[in-house]
Amino acid sequence: MQFEFEPTGTPEAFGTALHSLAAQETIKTVLVFACDENGWKSGDIDVWITDAKVPVVGGLFPQIAFQGKNYAHGTLLIGLYCSADVGVVRELSDADTDFESILETWADHWPLEDHQRTHCVLVDGLASRISALVESLFFTFGLEHNFIGGGAGSLSFEQRPCLITPQGLLQDAALVISLPIASYIGVTHGWSPISDSAIITQSERNVIKSIDWQPAAQVYREWIHAYSGDIITPDNFFSIAKSYPLGIVKLGTEVVVRDPLAITPEGELVCVGEVPEGCAMRLLHGNPQALIEAAISAREQALEAAPSAKAGCQRLLIDCISRVLFLGDDLSHELEAVSDGMPVFGAFTLGEIANSGSDYLEFYNKTTVLGILDS
Repeated sequence: MQFEFEPTGTPEAFGTALHSLAAQETIKTVLVFACDENGWKSGDIDVWITDAKVPVVGGLFPQIAFQGKNYAHGTLLIGLYCSADVGVVRELSDADTDFESILETWADHWPLEDHQRTHCVLVDGLASRISALVESLFFTFGLEHNFIGGGAGSLSFEQRPCLITPQGLLQDAALVISLPIASYIGVTHGWSPISDSAIITQSERNVIKSIDWQPAAQVYREWIHAYSGDIITPDNFFSIAKSYPLGIVKLGTEVVVRDPLAITPEGELVCVGEVPEGCAMRLLHGNPQALIEAAISAREQALEAAPSAKAGCQRLLIDCISRVLFLGDDLSHELEAVSDGMPVFGAFTLGEIANSGSDYLEFYNKTTVLGILDS
């Protein structure tokens, strides 16, 4: 891999860096992690993407990571020495979009007999059918290959074009980048349950309508007040909610975290990612030390899976932006924990996508995913 970090974030500087990188004969694909604060619109960069000699893929994220630091402005371009198979799903939130038919078409043409492959999955993090897509990916491709990726988008929570595809900048879409690269993945979060289990009695995609037949927002407020004494209001919702995610209870594994984004006037909870009716859920809480220890665990999981820590391996970090907001200045310790002295690059996302080759593929929130790439 070859890295180019462009700090200004302007479309022109991105185009210049892209042209220089893509012109090299050894570069077969360019992966782009750009910051949402760059302020790009489709017309700003589409000409650079579509005119490139190689596929250009990636996304705009709340922040990106490079060389042990997080950035809210700028662009990271990664030149890959291998050709990628690229698939794009449009209208990700549309109930009529048949994910499995689309994915099966790709599976018929991609060289999936090569077991040393990694699928990088990037989605519009504010789409409402991300978990349905992830489930279809699992049913189509199984556990023979690893998956790593996450949600692009803005902390304004305004849905807008955020995925860089060979067709240009898109919104409400998903991008699957299949690479002939082996990977070893660790997934942890560090959040602990602080309430009894309750049942999601009514939900629609990423909106929780009722918990134990009570308005979801009412139950959420009561849980938090009982634990901390804090009272949620429209003005302080996000500042409090970032410390109190929800956890979907699963047998034999960690809870799958869901990040509440907002309370509707009807008393519903809007989350990042779907929440199925009938599932058990608990309120979660954490502290900086627990989250940093979880990042260490993600690193250890990935290293344990790797046959050896080769000098040429790169570390790809997909970390939730809400962890950045929660940790504040302690984020530097989390970055140190996952890097352990090795270079790390990646994105701070609106939700994370991963499996480890043996575990069920999931869409997570508030989770650290570290992939060691045998590049």
